[in-house]
Amino acid sequence: MSTLHRASGRWRLGLSLTLLTALCWATLPIALKITLEQLAPITLTWFRFAVAAFGVGGWLALRGGLAGFAGLGRRHAAMLALAGLLLVGNYVFYLLGVQDTTPANAQLLIQLAPLGMALGGIWVFGERFRAAQWLGLALLVVGILLFFRDQLHGAAHAPGYVQGSLWVIAAAVVWAGYALLQKQLLVRLGSPQILLAIYVLATLLLAPFAQPAALLRLDGVHWALLLYAALNTLAAYGAFAEALAHWEASRVSAILATTPLLCIVAATAVHAVWPAALAPERIGPTGLVGAMLAVAGSAAVSLLGRPSNAPAQE
Repeated sequence: MSTLHRASGRWRLGLSLTLLTALCWATLPIALKITLEQLAPITLTWFRFAVAAFGVGGWLALRGGLAGFAGLGRRHAAMLALAGLLLVGNYVFYLLGVQDTTPANAQLLIQLAPLGMALGGIWVFGERFRAAQWLGLALLVVGILLFFRDQLHGAAHAPGYVQGSLWVIAAAVVWAGYALLQKQLLVRLGSPQILLAIYVLATLLLAPFAQPAALLRLDGVHWALLLYAALNTLAAYGAFAEALAHWEASRVSAILATTPLLCIVAATAVHAVWPAALAPERIGPTGLVGAMLAVAGSAAVSLLGRPSNAPAQE
């Protein structure tokens, strides 16, 4: 019997959870970008993990779900620890990048993460792509490259832009590794238990470097955005973890690839309502073409992979 995790096949539930994840991640960089005006990246990340740990821990305690760790062997415990380290790296590297790039640029580059997860799902878990899905993946890659070319042309000379982009790329690489580890850990633990362990580990690792006193200096607006970012962590990663339980990693990654487009819409709306808080996103014709190709490729990868004779499931 195979020890690799297999999706439950409830693809509609997996799709819904993935869309929720995409919406959360599309709005997150906007909140982070503004919050970083008054709070250091390490402290912000520590607070998000601490809130998430209390939230998930309290929920599991009420449901009697804390006993699942009793039978965890050394191998899976090591995988869990490594997943936690990788997710900490993802959070910190991404914040360092967001400081010097726009929300849309950061979300564009972080799409290397779900692309890496898609390829990892094929290589590690034996997930299969049809020919049409490979074409969709190609369109997705071309679209992302065109979008990035457009954004790079307009912001290449901004201070710290290249360094910020490299931080986001580093965040994408470590996230792909984390996601594949979490998917395999579902063989032994439920997604809430996995997330709780990762959140607690991350909180403890970052605590010596955080400055909790800085939270007392935040104004009301930045406190609200900080709380949103923390609660976003609970919603996004909870939905993401459950999506992996019900849908293939390659399908999940395809939908998550549309996050930059959602981020553009959200950033445009924020700038229209609150222009002093966020600079406008500037997207030229090449960027728009790239965005449309990315959406088309994502749709092809996610919607053309289900066999026509597969049973409908909810």
